[in-house]
Amino acid sequence: MLLVLLFLLLFLLLLVLLLLPPLAVLRQQQPQDARLSWLASLQYRVAWRALCWAAAWQQQRLEQSTLHVGQSQQQALRWCLQGAQGPRCPLRGSTDMSTFRNDLPLTKASQVQEEESGEQLLPPTSNQYHGEASLQATVLGLAALNKAYPQVLAPGGTALVTPTSPWPRPLPWPWHALDQVSRPGAKDPGALLLAALRSPGLRALEAGTAVELLDVFVGLEADGEELAEAIAAGNPGAPLPRRAAELREALEQGPRGLALRLWPKLQVVVTLDAGGQAEAVAALGALWCQGLAFFSPAYAASGGVVGLNLWPEQPRGLYLLLPGAPFIELLPVKEGAQEEVASTVLLAEAQKGKEYELVLTDHTSLTRCRLGDVVRVVGAYNQCPVVRFICRLGQALSVRGEDIGEDMFSEALGRAVEQWPGAKLLDHGCVESSILDSSKGSAPHYEVFVALRGLRNLSEENRDKLDHCLQEASPHYKSLRFRGSVGPARVHLVGQGAFGALRAALAACPSSPFPPEMPRVLRHGHLAQFLQRRVVS
Repeated sequence: MLLVLLFLLLFLLLLVLLLLPPLAVLRQQQPQDARLSWLASLQYRVAWRALCWAAAWQQQRLEQSTLHVGQSQQQALRWCLQGAQGPRCPLRGSTDMSTFRNDLPLTKASQVQEEESGEQLLPPTSNQYHGEASLQATVLGLAALNKAYPQVLAPGGTALVTPTSPWPRPLPWPWHALDQVSRPGAKDPGALLLAALRSPGLRALEAGTAVELLDVFVGLEADGEELAEAIAAGNPGAPLPRRAAELREALEQGPRGLALRLWPKLQVVVTLDAGGQAEAVAALGALWCQGLAFFSPAYAASGGVVGLNLWPEQPRGLYLLLPGAPFIELLPVKEGAQEEVASTVLLAEAQKGKEYELVLTDHTSLTRCRLGDVVRVVGAYNQCPVVRFICRLGQALSVRGEDIGEDMFSEALGRAVEQWPGAKLLDHGCVESSILDSSKGSAPHYEVFVALRGLRNLSEENRDKLDHCLQEASPHYKSLRFRGSVGPARVHLVGQGAFGALRAALAACPSSPFPPEMPRVLRHGHLAQFLQRRVVS
C-alpha cells in the first residue's frame, strides 16, 4: 500500500512539472518577465526531490540484490531461460548451473561473421533489463556525483558537448530541470558546444565518451575564431562580445588547462567508459582538462551496462558488477591459456586480485557470450565484486603467435612516446601487416598509426624506440625479432582529425555497437587504408 502511495505522489509531481514551462524557456523569458523566475525555482526543487526519492529507492533495491547475490543471479538466469526463443527452448524452467553450462557452450563475441548466414554475431542484448540496469546506474550515479561535487546539479551547472550522453539512460525529466544548459533533445555538435561556451559558470562537462570529448577540444582549437564570432553575435538582442574575447584569450594560451580557463568553476568531466578510452582520458587530463577529475557513471561492455560506479572520487573507475539480468558469469583468465579455461564462476565466487573475462547471457538469443572484456577484482560491495577494467582480449596483436595484448601494447607505446621530445600521444591504431599486404618481401610486422601533439615529424630513431619497448615488454616478441621471424614495428604519424574521421565512419556503420568502443586493432583493410591515406610522416 505504501508503495502505491509513493508512486501516486511521484505521478503528481511529474504532472506538476509537465504543466510548468520548460526551464530553458523560462531562462529565455526571464529578462522579459521576472515573475516567471519562481516557476523555474519551483520546477528545480520538485525535480530535485523526485531525483532524491528515486535514488533512495534504487539504493534500497541495490542493497537487497547485492546482499542476496545468489538468489538475484538465480532469478536473472530463470528470466533468461523462461524468455528464451529458438532451438534451446527445452532449457526453460531449469536453473541448474551444471545443465546450463553443459548445454550452452561459450561463444566468442569476437567472431565477426557466422559461417552459414554471414550475419554479424552480436553480443546478447535485452532492452528491458539493460534499461533497468541503465536506470539504476544513472540515478545512483547522479546522486553519487552530487555528493562528491556539491552544486554540480545546480541550474545551469552542466553542459553536454556531444550528441551522445555519458549517462546510460538519460532522463528527459527531471534531468533538464536540474542542470543542463543545452536545449532538450539538441543533437547538433556545434550548437551543443556553443551553448557550453556561452555559459562560463559550468561545474561539470559531459561527453558520450572520452574520445568524443577529445575530438571536441581538437575541433574547438581548429574552429576557435569561428566560434568566437558566433558567440560575439549571440542570440537576437543579446550579443556576448566579452565572452568571445575570453574565448580568444583562452585559446591563445594553448591547450594546457584550457577547460578551466573557459569555465573557472569546472570540477569534473563526465564520460562513459566503453573500452579503448584510457588513452584519451590521459591526453585530456594532461592537456585540455588538466586539474579536473573524471567520472564514468557506468561500466558499459559490448552487451550493455553490467556495472555501476558509486565512487566518483576514485581517480580510476571502479565498477560494481550487478547481479540482475543480464546473467553475468566470470571466466578466469590465465596467461597464455585462455582456451583451456572451461569453467566459469558466479559473482559471489570471484576472488580479489584475480582477473576474469565477462560472460553475458540474456533471453534474446540465449547465448553465453564471451565479451572479451577483462576486469580485475579489487574489492567487494556486500557479496558482489567491485572491478576495474583491464583490457579487451579481442584487441591483441599476433603475427607469429606472440599475442601482444591491448594493455601491453599501450604501455609500450606510452613508454616510447615519453622518449619523443615534446610529444603527447592523443590516439593510436594498429594493423597487422597482412591486412595491408605490406609484408611482401619482408617479415610480418605491425603497422602503427599515431596522432600526436607537439611533434610534427618522426625521425627513424624515434620510430625504432617503439620496437625496442615492445621487446622489453614481451620476451616472446623479442625472441621472434632476434630470429627475424617478425619484422620491426613501423610507426606512421597521421594528420589532425584522422581518428575523429575514423570514429565518424565507424559510427555510421549499421552494425556499430553500443557503447561506441574505440578499436585499437583494425581488422579490416578499408579501415586501415582510411588511416594510411592520412599519414603525414
